[in-house]
Amino acid sequence: MAEVHSPLEQFTIKTLIQLPELGGYAIHFTNSSFWMVISVLVCYALFMVGLRRASIVPTRMQSMVEITYQFMSDTLRENAGEAGRPYFPFIFSVFLFVLFCNLMGIIPYSFTATSHLAVTFTLALLVFVICTIIGFVKGGSHFLEHFWMPDVPLVLRPVVCVLEVCSYFVRPVSLSLRLAATMMSGHLIMKLFASFVIMMGFFGILPFAFLVGFTVFEVFIAILHAYIFSLLSCVYLNDALGGAH
Repeated sequence: MAEVHSPLEQFTIKTLIQLPELGGYAIHFTNSSFWMVISVLVCYALFMVGLRRASIVPTRMQSMVEITYQFMSDTLRENAGEAGRPYFPFIFSVFLFVLFCNLMGIIPYSFTATSHLAVTFTLALLVFVICTIIGFVKGGSHFLEHFWMPDVPLVLRPVVCVLEVCSYFVRPVSLSLRLAATMMSGHLIMKLFASFVIMMGFFGILPFAFLVGFTVFEVFIAILHAYIFSLLSCVYLNDALGGAH
């Protein structure tokens, strides 16, 4: 019988290259780092191929690139208004990075970087910090009215303020947990059914059929959660811009 490994083994961080220490801290180039680099390179290559010979009658690759661009442009405009237009490169980059990290993780024997909270939290924290800075740069002290709402009765304002502050600072946690938990749970299910196929041999046709169907579903989930991550980033950006449309 073939050896079946633990479904959690696929999430193990492994050092590929040991780099020189920096300020007393060990620096490692890991399998997670490797697949993030691969995701960025694949994304870059696809976009370069799609736009290399742009024409009035687009090729399939050019159409895919243009549809993706237009889709995210519309998402930003609908959720952050025209005031959010200057920040499109950032939002678009976040979407593509999460999308390709999610999709690369579906390839057998690859690694899903977005299944690790360290990666998703760092990305969510980056979105949070940038949106907060934009809020103070654009609105100054008026940005604090997001927490101390003038329209709320004075007696309730302190309570609402505490709730709003807690809700605001929990954003990077919820944003990162949602993505990491979804990617991890989906890949655990895929690994489990792949194990059933191996163990059952010829009779593994049923779990194999489910695995194929679930893989297609996982591709949809990968795209959906890249969109959700970028959509919420647009909403946070809109709050930072003061809801200007």
